[in-house]
Formats: sequence, structure tokens, C-alpha cells
Amino acid sequence: MNKDKKEEIKNKIDKLRKEIRHHDMRYYVLDQPEVSDKEYDDLMHRLKELENAYPELITPDSPTQRVSGEAIKEFKTVRHRQKMLSLDNTYSIEELRDWDERVHKNLGGRKVEYVVELKIDGVSANLTYIDGFLNTGAMRGDGQTGEDVTLNLKTIRAIPLSLQQEEAPKLMEIRGEVYMEKRHLGLLNKERAKSNEILFANPRNAAAGSLKLLDSNIVAKRHLNFFAHSLGFMEENYFISQWEFLTKIKSWGMRINPNIFLCKSLDEVTKLCEDWEKKRDKLEYEIDGMVIKINSLEQQKILGETLKSPRWAVAYKFAAHQATTQLLDIIVQVGRTGVLTPVAVLKPVECAGVTISRATLHNFDEIKRLGIKIGDRVIIERAGEVIPKVIKTIDSVRTGKEKNLRIPTKCPECGSAIVKEKEEEVAYRCINPSCPVQLEKGLLHFASRSAMDIEGMGESVVRDLVDRKMIKDFSDAYFLKKEDLLKLSLFKEKKAENLLQAIEASKKRPLNRLLYGLGIRHVGEKAAYLIAERFVSLDKIMQAKADDFSAIYEIGEVMAKSIVEFFEQPKVKNLIAKLKKAEINTRQPKSEVSGGLLTAKTVVFTGELKSFSREDAEAIVRQLGGNAASSVSKNTDFVVAGENPGSKFKRAESLGVKIIKEEEFKKIIKKEK
Repeated sequence: MNKDKKEEIKNKIDKLRKEIRHHDMRYYVLDQPEVSDKEYDDLMHRLKELENAYPELITPDSPTQRVSGEAIKEFKTVRHRQKMLSLDNTYSIEELRDWDERVHKNLGGRKVEYVVELKIDGVSANLTYIDGFLNTGAMRGDGQTGEDVTLNLKTIRAIPLSLQQEEAPKLMEIRGEVYMEKRHLGLLNKERAKSNEILFANPRNAAAGSLKLLDSNIVAKRHLNFFAHSLGFMEENYFISQWEFLTKIKSWGMRINPNIFLCKSLDEVTKLCEDWEKKRDKLEYEIDGMVIKINSLEQQKILGETLKSPRWAVAYKFAAHQATTQLLDIIVQVGRTGVLTPVAVLKPVECAGVTISRATLHNFDEIKRLGIKIGDRVIIERAGEVIPKVIKTIDSVRTGKEKNLRIPTKCPECGSAIVKEKEEEVAYRCINPSCPVQLEKGLLHFASRSAMDIEGMGESVVRDLVDRKMIKDFSDAYFLKKEDLLKLSLFKEKKAENLLQAIEASKKRPLNRLLYGLGIRHVGEKAAYLIAERFVSLDKIMQAKADDFSAIYEIGEVMAKSIVEFFEQPKVKNLIAKLKKAEINTRQPKSEVSGGLLTAKTVVFTGELKSFSREDAEAIVRQLGGNAASSVSKNTDFVVAGENPGSKFKRAESLGVKIIKEEEFKKIIKKEK
């Protein structure tokens, strides 16, 4: 290749690198991207192609060199040019004021400015730039020496491989925090759970664990990020203040946190600390406090440092989100939908400003995944106002006296059988509709308009009746007397009479409404209608097998199993007996039309109907002997299309299913009637 050609290629490569660095700056530092991810990827692809064709033109600071391509055997240890100190902590405004008094005393009463920054809950890193190029990246270690994780730090796009400034200091250390966003931790732990790997307790643990991986290819997939916050070693006095330092390095392409504040008084500082503690959970990343620094580097030098900490900076720590304690017991609670939830009983511990004695364990699969045993030492977490949860066991301190939890086979509230409908489902549940904790919600559903339609039995009335134990199952509503209702503050003479009349009228509802009102899991209005039409009587439904239900169009194995399990319960059989004693109708009236145009026809509706609601239209189809389906298949007889039809219309066209307009459907049902 001749000299001119090589120069031309080099210019193309330099131009692409400059353009990519510009977009890195816009995206990671300024948060003002100018191109889409696809356009950025295209630029990177073109650069890789040119560098692959001309490898002699590859430079260490090229954007393509962020991942080394091969794993290392071990990390070297490097010495920091200037010791990485740790901050002293304050835990109250009073302690912060005490620190400020010491600062003013040591400065002889001179006026000071403060720079206040968010304290990112991550891993400290020290970046060494020589002649503007990233030379070494190391972890804090013991403050004097740390592990050389340069290859892993290079995978973080927020860390520039070269500073965009020709006049940058010849040698300087920039310090900051490597962190992982909450959403990326969630995704990472989800993947680790699938592989039965130990989950990371928090974003800081995930960031630290990722930086210590020996393969930078894996690190590159962890979505680590970085905020610069401090100056380490520098050969010459280049800056006069912390504020100038942050402003300058940002202009050089270094990412700093957008939430930094220059304060003139301690009152401004304390207000920021109090405000950010309230809104910390709104951030995409974790913070555990605020860092307050004296702005002037000259004053920092005067104040100096102790053996471990600078006197010119301090951390204001928020109440911890996490704490460790002992799990004393696991109790099982039943929710209003029948789902069983295990709850950890804890040795009381302070976490995020409150004393915690209980925490959720979500479900029994979660207990198994975490390997939790009664008596374990555990880590709990409480974010914002969220219910505390157990996130990790500390099995290294087990004594052997810990016990496994046995999943209950009976409901702890009513003693009914517990079911888990699918192997892949995590929830165990009680399906007894008379279970005390489920009764209030179940009775509201039973009395709703689509079910037994008992007008006047709303939330307040139901809550009062259940709380006073005047109703212990659905059937008790039919044995209420006027004098019972008048004992409640909600009722006067007329209202009591109206409710009793509504209860009496509900006895005549068709079987499908009763089936729907019983709240059988997975059985909606349409399924209840299809079942009632097929079996006609409640007795026959209770005698039917799962295969009998599965034979009905649109009823699958899961629903069929759910129906059988429901009616097998002794307490459900007792409830049905009491409903019969109350003379509830348990039969389905015969459809008025048979042998007509809609008998055994499957109809699907799509789009907006003018003359009636979708529910009314489907009810008409069922009344006229047809089946109102929710999806289009080759077995669909015709589709009724209203205005703005959706995907069902296109599906019908692709399958060659007949499509009619709403007006034609109205003519059909008019003929049927």
C-alpha cells in the first residue's frame, strides 16, 4: 500500500474515532445523544472493518479496544500515587454541624464554600491518565495498593480511553465510583436465578463482583457505569477548586454526576441532605448518602488529613436500606385471592430508619431458591416505603440447628386443601370460597351485577356483615332477617327491606350466573354460560369429570381441573347444600332458539359496534344457540366487523373466514327471533 493510500485510510479511521468519541461524550457525559443506537453501531462497525483490514493503525485508545478479547489469569497489584482515603461518616445534622465547626476552627474562621455530591453506592476506582491517555485503572484496595482492573474498566463506555483536551495534565489520577443501575441488577439476578447461581445482594456487590471477573468479555455485558468525583495525584497545581476540577474534566469527556451543588452556607448543605434522602429512591441507581467537600483546594491542603480520612470532606449517611438479622420463624398468610404468602418473623432490627420485625418472602419457590431455613442469619432490604424483603442468607454462620420450612397442605385459615394448578406456577392457594380472609372479596363478586345481581350489597354493607360474623359463607345472605340488618348503623327500615327484596329476587337467576358468582378460578362469564348450557343442572356439573369439561369448546385442561377441584371440596359441597336449602335456582333455562342460523355456529366480533356493546352481542349469540369466541380460527363460522376492526379482521382474511358487517348481523338475529 502506497503512502498516500495509507494516509487516506488513517484519516478515515481518525475521523471515525473522533466522531464516536463525540457521540460517547454526548451520550454518557452530557446525556444529550444526537444519533440512534443503530447509527452509533454502524459507525463502530465501519471502524472495526477498517482496523481489521489495517491492524497496524490500531491504537490503545481506539473505541474498538474496550474489550481485550481474552481472559487474564490473575490481577496485578498497583500502587496508587496518592493514597485513596476513606471518608468519615456523619449520621445526623448535628454531627454534620460538629464537623463544620471543626473545619472553621482549623481554618481560623475563614469563609468557606461547599461542594455537595450524591454518594453513589458503588465501588471506588482510580484512573491514571498519562499524556491524556488512560494508562491504568485500579480498585481502591487497602488505600495504598489496589488490583489492576484496567481491562475491565475499559469496557465501561462512560470512562474515556483518552481525554478530549490537548492541554490536560501530563499525569493525573481521577477517582470515581463504578456502579450498576437497579434495573440491570434485576436483569442480571434473573439470569443468575435461571442458572441456579447465587444472587447479588445489591448493586454494589454486583459491581464489585463484575470488576473482579478475569474475562472482560463478560464484564462488558454487565452494563457497568461510572461517575468521576475526586482528584488523586497531579504533578502540577492545575485547578484551584473542586468545582473547577469537576467542570474541567466534564469538558474533557469525563462523566460526572449531574446532581452536584455549590453551596455558600451549611444551611444550604443540610437542606440538600434532607431533600435527597426523601427522593433517593427515584434515581436509577443507589445512593447511600451525600458527600460534602470544602471547595477550595488551598483550604483542603490547610485542613489536611488523618491517617485514614480527609478533614476537608465528610459523608452524610442516609438510613441504611439493608440490615442483617436472624430469621426466627416463617408463618404463612392467606391473601384475599386465596394465595398463600410466606412471611419471615425476624429478630427486630433497624433498617431505613424504622424497626423491622417481619419481611416478605414472596412465595415458596423464592424460599427454595434462596436456600432459606428457619434460624438463618439473613440480609433484609427496605427501599422507600416498600415492604421489607429477605434477599440473602448468610449460610457461612449456620450452626446446624436451622430447620427447613414445610409447605402446608391445608389452608392455615380454614383447613381446606391447598392447590398448585400448574407445575410452573409459583402460587399455592386456598380455593374455598368461604375461607374467612377471602369471604369479603368473594361475597362482593357473588353479589355483583354480572353474577347474582344483589342491589344494595356493596362494599360497606359486605364489610359490616362479614366483620360482625353475620355472614360466614355466601348462603348466609339468604337467611338474613330484617331485624338482623336493623342492628347495623348502615340500615334504616326502607333500606333493609330493599336489600331483602334484592336477595329474594336473586334466587331466580339462571345457573350460569350462580356458577360465575361462586368465583371458581379461571371460570369467567362466558365459560360459566357454556358449562351451564351443556350440563343444564348444578348436580350434573358437580358429578362431571375433567374430560367432560374439556370437551366443551374454549374450555381447556387447566380450567377443567380447576372446576373439578372446586366442587370436590367438602366445604363447597356444604355451601351448595345450604344454597339449595335457601331455594336458589340451580338449573339453566333452555335456549329459546334451536335449529336456527346460529345454532352450533362460532362467531367472533371485532371493532366497535354501534347498536350494542360487545358483551351484549356475545350474549345474543349464546342465547340463539351459537358460540361467541374470543379469537379467530379455521373453525370460526363468521366474523362480525364493526368500525376500526383489529387484528382479528386480518386473521379472518388470511384464513378465508367469512366476514360480515354489523347491519347484516342485525338482520340475522332479527330472523332468528
